[in-house]
Amino acid sequence: MAQLWGGRFTKETDKLVYNFNASISFDQKFYEQDIRGSKAHVTMLAKQGILTEKERDEIIKGLEGILKDVREGTLEITSEYEDIHSFVEASLIDRIGDAGKKLHTGRSRNDQVALDMKLYVRDELDGIDEEVKKLLLALHKIMEEHVHTYMPGFTHLQKAQPVTLSHHIGAYFEMFRRDRGRLCDIRKRMNTCPLGAGALAGTTYPLDRAYTAEILGFDEPTRNSMDSVSDRDYVIELLSALSTIMMHLSRFSEEIILWNSNEYRFVEIDDAYSTGSSIMPQKKNPDIAELVRGKTGRVYGALMSILTTMKGIPLAYNKDMQEDKELTFDAIDTVKGCLALFTGMVSTMQFRTENMEASAKNGFTNATDAADYLVNHGVPFRDAHGIVGRLVLTCLEKGISLDELSLEEYKAISPVFEEDIYEAISMRTCVEKRITWGAPGPEVMEQVIAENKKYIEK
Repeated sequence: MAQLWGGRFTKETDKLVYNFNASISFDQKFYEQDIRGSKAHVTMLAKQGILTEKERDEIIKGLEGILKDVREGTLEITSEYEDIHSFVEASLIDRIGDAGKKLHTGRSRNDQVALDMKLYVRDELDGIDEEVKKLLLALHKIMEEHVHTYMPGFTHLQKAQPVTLSHHIGAYFEMFRRDRGRLCDIRKRMNTCPLGAGALAGTTYPLDRAYTAEILGFDEPTRNSMDSVSDRDYVIELLSALSTIMMHLSRFSEEIILWNSNEYRFVEIDDAYSTGSSIMPQKKNPDIAELVRGKTGRVYGALMSILTTMKGIPLAYNKDMQEDKELTFDAIDTVKGCLALFTGMVSTMQFRTENMEASAKNGFTNATDAADYLVNHGVPFRDAHGIVGRLVLTCLEKGISLDELSLEEYKAISPVFEEDIYEAISMRTCVEKRITWGAPGPEVMEQVIAENKKYIEK
């Protein structure tokens, strides 16, 4: 067993205890971050005269060789080592000898793992942000193409008022835009470097922590060494943001599942993102949307797990905090996979626009506009509300829409109605006259789409 701390102990750790304690099975995921941090550390040590330039160059060359060999598969990270730090240091000593033993000067595994985790999360934040941006681009394209595609808007899953597909998709654009904002906020807030904090109380070596932070792309070093090694707020914030992304994906998936049903028939999901039934040949199932909806709970679980783990931990570092890695790695992989697949599904999905418009008409989504027509002709709104309610009841009895009632039938309920009622309650009029900022009117939507384009390009 390759351990960095054997001097204090007089006998081997029990194998079961060792395996329970070890993290190599999952923290090997950030071998690149560990090597990047080590290169920065020895560069700073040489600048401060703690290592010679020759020792620095030997160590960096050795680290780069390890990185290359791991990437190419000629050097395997095995369970012989307790963690990724042990693997890198032991491999370095094997390759360059005594100079490798100086790698850990002025550093603890506590600030080392805190750095590795921050570097990994920061890298992954950028990758997740890019996936959200790709989804926004796909949504933006749909919005551009469907400014005049009419569909029912819903409240309580009941048809309410007519909107456009562009407007409906625009609501999800806003959600994912906010998600990008949260990722950006987290990245900015977490961008302080813990390296040099030591185990919890710094070190007596004359480290230049600001220089190390600069090399690694951090804004500044952390300001408290105890907080440096015990802080996992950024992990909690990340998992919270990922949970929100998954919540948005799940809501959207739920709608696509409904829209794909025989009752709605609003969308046709591409064959590449659907599956069939083993027994029912007519079935085309929205499996990707269902899996995204299902995997949301998995990411929520990661957030609850880390919150529960951290709630009772005193300062500073405790081994409990090792539990942050597996669940964070899994949540990140889950969200990136869901975003990529969801974007592909949405990008290839066909919209059945005729069914959408017919659904809006048959659901009396223009009833409010019929009431507004009466109000504009001098009828008090409360009376207009009752009149249109009677119109809807008549339509239900006849199995027709408001558009299909004859003028005589309109006048039988209220003599105020004239021929222009049909234009007033057409889908086009109902949508186009909604011109307040944020409404589905085409002029407003074109402005929103133009702003969205600037945002994405920025």
